[in-house]
Amino acid sequence: MLLDFGLLSMTELRNRPGEILDRVVDSGEAFIIERNGSRKACLVPLSFFFPDISPARIADEIKELETHGEKPRTTITEARELTFRFPLKLADETPIELIIALPHGYPNNCPRVYASPITPNAPHRWRDGALCLYGVMSGWNPGKHTVFSTLNFARKWLRHYDTWRQSGHWPKPEESPNE
Repeated sequence: MLLDFGLLSMTELRNRPGEILDRVVDSGEAFIIERNGSRKACLVPLSFFFPDISPARIADEIKELETHGEKPRTTITEARELTFRFPLKLADETPIELIIALPHGYPNNCPRVYASPITPNAPHRWRDGALCLYGVMSGWNPGKHTVFSTLNFARKWLRHYDTWRQSGHWPKPEESPNE
């Protein structure tokens, strides 16, 4: 997204903050704020930083996580994808971070899930290292699945990973994520 910045004096911002903010939010305008002839800050639409995901959907996802006592750290990647980061532990207390990345167009596009650190030769992962939770994009249902359900599938994957680390065999699935 290319931004065309306009100059705005601090006095003008102080005199009409609501109007200026509405221009940023509603019209996508961006401003460089000047004070005493010096450029100090900028106002840009949040959409410049955030991914192409409905804000209402993001709010619903966060609310569902909070309702279930989850407190992830959220970040925005360089590719402007929203990630939820969960500090977890394996059965042997090894710390692991689970990362759920929401691609542009989510929920119509399936999230990618990563765990770190993971043994490089761990099975049931895609080429990019993402955990294989949903099959070849066919198991993801945008009307049914959420970040919270994805987190639960990833926890199940981690339990299977623990078993694999101990026995060398990946457990048979009890049920598919589609169910």
